[in-house]
Amino acid sequence: MMGLMAREETRTRKSTTVRGPAATDAPAGDAPTGAATRAWATRLVVVGIVLSAVNLRPAITSLGALLEEVRDGLGMSGSVAGLLTSVPPLCFAVFGVMAPRLARRFGPGAVVCAGMVAITAGLLIRPYAGGTAGFLAGSALALMGIAVSNVLMPVIVKRWFPDRVGSMTGLYSMALALGTAAAAAVTVPVTRTLGGNWQAGLAVWAVLAAAAVLPWIPLVRDRGTASAERAPARGEPSAPLRITRSRTAWALAVFFGLQATAAYITMGWMAQIFRDAGVSAGTAGLLLAVTMVMGVPLAFVIPRVATRLPHQGPIVIALGVCGLAGYAGLYFAPAGGAWAWAVLLGVSNCAFPLALTMVGMRARTGAGVAQLSAFAQSTGYLISIPGPLLVGVLYQHSGGWGLPIALMTGLMIPQMAVGVLAGRDRTVEDEAAR
Repeated sequence: MMGLMAREETRTRKSTTVRGPAATDAPAGDAPTGAATRAWATRLVVVGIVLSAVNLRPAITSLGALLEEVRDGLGMSGSVAGLLTSVPPLCFAVFGVMAPRLARRFGPGAVVCAGMVAITAGLLIRPYAGGTAGFLAGSALALMGIAVSNVLMPVIVKRWFPDRVGSMTGLYSMALALGTAAAAAVTVPVTRTLGGNWQAGLAVWAVLAAAAVLPWIPLVRDRGTASAERAPARGEPSAPLRITRSRTAWALAVFFGLQATAAYITMGWMAQIFRDAGVSAGTAGLLLAVTMVMGVPLAFVIPRVATRLPHQGPIVIALGVCGLAGYAGLYFAPAGGAWAWAVLLGVSNCAFPLALTMVGMRARTGAGVAQLSAFAQSTGYLISIPGPLLVGVLYQHSGGWGLPIALMTGLMIPQMAVGVLAGRDRTVEDEAAR
């Protein structure tokens, strides 16, 4: 691992278009000191990426585990509780748009550090805010931090590890999946250990978020990255990138939105599908955990494979076929093959790390990655908002899961189509220029 980092450091120092904050034009006599500083900073960035990724979903999945207790404790109506399930993608869409502008002004590292602080504060505030409005405000604060960090993680990976986009995106995605699954699995046992107090059970995740602040603090005052975002490198166009002119950007945004729709439907409703088929509540929860845990190993493998292919379409098709098979199983034999359907849907949900990898591959520059990441994620999360709500409406009015599963299946077809378009070997800068 140390040898890998050393080779990466050498390549990055030689790069003229992508330079880390520590890669300054130091005198020749200071080269050993500069190399040591760069090595230390690179290791710190790796730790920061992993800890930040772990903290990008517990605010959501820990609430899902204790939603009934929160509703009872705050006297929350069913409609407001339903609104909570739509708040995350809404906040991701609204606040994610601000991330590139903040990164240009302050630097991506400083903005991610502030995002981790916001997550920490939001997780501490919301359980003790004293009412539904305060709970929603605390949740929005935490989700704001998650939103800007979501957008800027591909930017940081592209800037610090330009030759290791697949490996680092895989590491980040694996840590994100691990944090998601851990929060869903241990929030209830931890709450019981703390005396059954749901406020403490939710607030305890702020400790993990606070730990993620620390690696970014030494990078907050560095302005090299921010300056690099403002000043175009040699050979880059000086005019702002008109991202909406790129067909690849639109294809990637729709692909991101449809895969997010499938993921939120799975997280929100899959356990209920199994329970309605006669599976016990405990087993249904375990099946959902299996689906989420599938993302841990595959999130590391898929980006590495994707970066070695000139076209990511075959991966998109393979993941889509797994999703179609899983939905067919839920329709025809939800209880009989429950474990197989859980595994297949877990594989299908790994379209998320693939989408993040393609964001890093479809732009040449750090500024391009920032714009593409913000556009694809903000537009995509807006697209994903109606899906889980529509599934609930269809289920309520039809009295069964036939129509909702048909909707899920139908959405998988365009997801595969736009994913193939987004996977073509081209860059948004070239398309926007034309």
